[in-house]
Amino acid sequence: MASIVNHKTTSLASVLSQHRDTILSEWMREMSASTRRSDLIKEGDLQAQCGRLMQLLTQAVSSAGTNVHSGAYDSMREMLSEVSRTRATQGFTAKETATFVFSMKRPLFTTIREELSGDPEAMATEMWNATELLDSLGLYTSEIYLKSREEVIRRQQEEMLELSTPVVKLWEGILALPLIGTLDSARTQVVMESLLESIVQTNSRVAIIDITGVPTVDTVVAQHLLKTVTAARLMGADCIISGVRPQIAQTIVHLGINLLDVTTKATMSDAFALALQKSGFLFIRQQKKRNPESDSHNEQ
Repeated sequence: MASIVNHKTTSLASVLSQHRDTILSEWMREMSASTRRSDLIKEGDLQAQCGRLMQLLTQAVSSAGTNVHSGAYDSMREMLSEVSRTRATQGFTAKETATFVFSMKRPLFTTIREELSGDPEAMATEMWNATELLDSLGLYTSEIYLKSREEVIRRQQEEMLELSTPVVKLWEGILALPLIGTLDSARTQVVMESLLESIVQTNSRVAIIDITGVPTVDTVVAQHLLKTVTAARLMGADCIISGVRPQIAQTIVHLGINLLDVTTKATMSDAFALALQKSGFLFIRQQKKRNPESDSHNEQ
């Protein structure tokens, strides 16, 4: 049985080695227009990747046959991982990335058929070996691509969370954190971190959390707000929650949520006025001076 495996391995390795240029040329031609994205990758770079893959594949098959889990395939897997990660960030789709490997099938099968046309059994065996090999490599490429895309999406989500929770300095010692959209656990963590960092950086003593843009406030959202308020208090800052609409007030009462220890205001302006008062600022409206001549003219 061992001698048969060695014969199969040698045949496939021989086909790859002796017909490298032909397979490479046909492989480049076989790639569909959706894979050969000239707007995302240069023709020369694509040809270099294909040539490198052919070289590593030939070396691996010569050393370990079609056992892709062998150490002989380490360099091959590293290259495919790099190609997959790069294409995930360049904008290629999963299909386009997988086709980079799968499109080698037809040229390789054609070469095997021509090389082993006089031995149908050997030809069928080598085609099956080639099928298993390229399927394994193509699936590995797809797996790395999907993991890379998930990482890209995760980073983008984190960046969006940071952008959607800006901390604004309204006055000396007064910060505002306007919230828009749903407040879940992940976003609460980002909100809390952003607010606490800003409190430390600006040495602020009052923070306004505006929930005008939060569509609904349920028990979970209220708990997230309370956690943020508690964390800010531990840093020495008082919190005021503004934007409490009648519907939200009724919901809070109906759910029995305890916000008695939290200062709330209906609007941001009311919260800002209270924050100024807490900070010791006093504003006096300047009255416009009356013109005596104008008053006497009006009396006449």
